[in-house]
Amino acid sequence: MSTATIEEAMGDELYNRLNNPHPVLVVISGPSGVGKDATLQLMKEKRYPFYFVVTATTRPKRASEEDGVDYHFISVGEFAEMIEQEELLEYAVVYGDYKGIPKKHVRAALASGMDVVMRIDVQGAATVRALVPNVVSIFITAENEEELVRRLCDRKTEAADQLKMRVVTARKELERANEFAYIVVNREGRLQETVDKVMAIITAEKCRTDWKPVEL
Repeated sequence: MSTATIEEAMGDELYNRLNNPHPVLVVISGPSGVGKDATLQLMKEKRYPFYFVVTATTRPKRASEEDGVDYHFISVGEFAEMIEQEELLEYAVVYGDYKGIPKKHVRAALASGMDVVMRIDVQGAATVRALVPNVVSIFITAENEEELVRRLCDRKTEAADQLKMRVVTARKELERANEFAYIVVNREGRLQETVDKVMAIITAEKCRTDWKPVEL
């Protein structure tokens, strides 16, 4: 079939759209301990061409974390200023600390034709879905609740009271999995399989005939 015939069959508008970059906004969420960070890290190591949004937070930096890579660690005052100037796509209080997505970076990446991937908590994901109906929402989870609790305990990054709160919160967040368009189980020792599934979802979304640009 000739190119002209393809264009006629599809219609000029659809043909032109499918042959131009049409980036998607992806939200990766799920309870603490399911492997969201590990999934994103492997995607980065594989050099997938995404813009990975770095969340701003007022939480203290852990010894293993790097400012500007894991999070933008800022003061409560700086965070308040960003709220006042409407510089955040979404923000919420998580375990007593503020977390939010800088809006300007998301807009710039999408405008350049890049897909944007955000890792945010379940509460923040609900806010983004309300603001951006065509966001691609992916819920990462462990095989079951018992495995999730084990992973949280094995991290040994929180005091006993904080760990208890994370376990309770994680159980509540599992109940909201059906709010997401996709659910991916991150099985122990099978991280590459998890990344492959996430990539398949993103590729399929980019090929949709009813794709629409993200508006922020």
